Amino acid sequence: MEIKETLSYDDVLLMPAYAELLPGEIDIRSRLCGDIYLNTPILSAAMDTVTEDRMAKFIALHGGAGVIHRNLSPDEQARQVGVVKRSRNWIIDKPHTVEENMTIRDVKRITAQYKISGLPVVDSQGKLSGIITNRDTRFCDNPDLKVSEVMTKDPIRAKKPVDISLARELFNRHKIEKIPVVDGENRIIGLITFKDLEKHEKYPQAVLDKAGRLVVGAAVSPQDYERRIPLLLENGVNFVVIDTAHGDSAPVVKAIGDIKKRWDILVVGGNVATPEGTKRMIDAGSDAVKVGIGPGSICTTRVVSGAGAPQFSAVLWCAEEADKYNIPVIADGGVKFSGDITKAIAAGAGTVMLGGLLAGLEESPGQAIIYDGRMFKQYRGMGALGAIQEGGGDRYQMNPGEGLVPEGIEGRVPYKGEVRSFLHQLSAGLRKGMFYCGCRNIEELRRYRKFLRITSAGLIESHPHDVVITQEAPNYSPQ
Repeated sequence: MEIKETLSYDDVLLMPAYAELLPGEIDIRSRLCGDIYLNTPILSAAMDTVTEDRMAKFIALHGGAGVIHRNLSPDEQARQVGVVKRSRNWIIDKPHTVEENMTIRDVKRITAQYKISGLPVVDSQGKLSGIITNRDTRFCDNPDLKVSEVMTKDPIRAKKPVDISLARELFNRHKIEKIPVVDGENRIIGLITFKDLEKHEKYPQAVLDKAGRLVVGAAVSPQDYERRIPLLLENGVNFVVIDTAHGDSAPVVKAIGDIKKRWDILVVGGNVATPEGTKRMIDAGSDAVKVGIGPGSICTTRVVSGAGAPQFSAVLWCAEEADKYNIPVIADGGVKFSGDITKAIAAGAGTVMLGGLLAGLEESPGQAIIYDGRMFKQYRGMGALGAIQEGGGDRYQMNPGEGLVPEGIEGRVPYKGEVRSFLHQLSAGLRKGMFYCGCRNIEELRRYRKFLRITSAGLIESHPHDVVITQEAPNYSPQ
């Protein structure tokens, strides 16, 4: 019997090499799956204390992508996907509208539900007749008034094709915030907002689909994908992630094959930790493979079950197999510092998925907690008791009515501020790592493969030592 020596990120360092460029000149754009590329190779995990619509929106604006968790009802998950898709557009396709005979109460309900500030108004024939915004309803005391009595009539409109320069000219000339886009019969086919135009300039790193909307993913399982995927597609989801702890299993293989047969959608298969499991995901039709069995800080899978694989070795094995088929690998879990992202990509991953590192951010849905005068946010594994009780048991092959056997814990992580500044720290750390290795882009880093095996003394030497930290850095805290 052969027992393999396997390694975690802490067991290795990248060997420095000659560099001919500076960190700011390094390109970290990387392929996620299919034709989707991230400007920052980071995904937020499908966890109920990490990614809902707000996190997915802001991480996409800053170059990454979010995967909305599935401890939500299918309708609510799909609604949150729609919120992300509508939060940044060039031209909003199929915008929400109201009819002239509806009431102000209906307008306020729709705008609150979809978190929007105004709606085009259509007549009984479905043709544009006006627009109603917060400016029209702010001082309206009677919610039963008809829309036709309050709306701005005969609004400025545009016909396709519309370019950015024309839209900006209309906004500036008429001092308006929304421009309906109509066809030759005056039927509304789109909407341009000044806020979206500003976002195009404010967030140049944003990850967009072909329609100019933010990229977003959603988690599904072999048990619920038939209910979730049609709703997700209606709301414009870009990819789905098979959210199971043990992806190398018959139900997952069957689900991937069925999804690819029935719907035109990109699928991320997983989780796996072996070359054989990777190949089964690819043979089933996966457009990317997610790697990681038990490396997460809140995951107890390895100690509860006795199974798993140290993450660095798992990524190395799975990426070597996936490269044979030009399928990207996502390294899911085990990342504690920005340097671990560099190591994961150097081991062959295209992107990394983060949970604990992002759970402390303002945009995460976790509850804020004050403890000993410091601010923390709630963070729990999807195998923790609370998450299982709220619907996540099938991720760990638990059936309703069975006694609960958790594979995760609940805890807290320090509050870290906003996505924008923290993602900058992570991406800058990655660029610095690539600079030390002389790699110009992600593909060069993936092919670099020059690692040093270090001892426990080497790990101690790598961290701050023989000193009392008096002020924590934004990209480092003692473990």
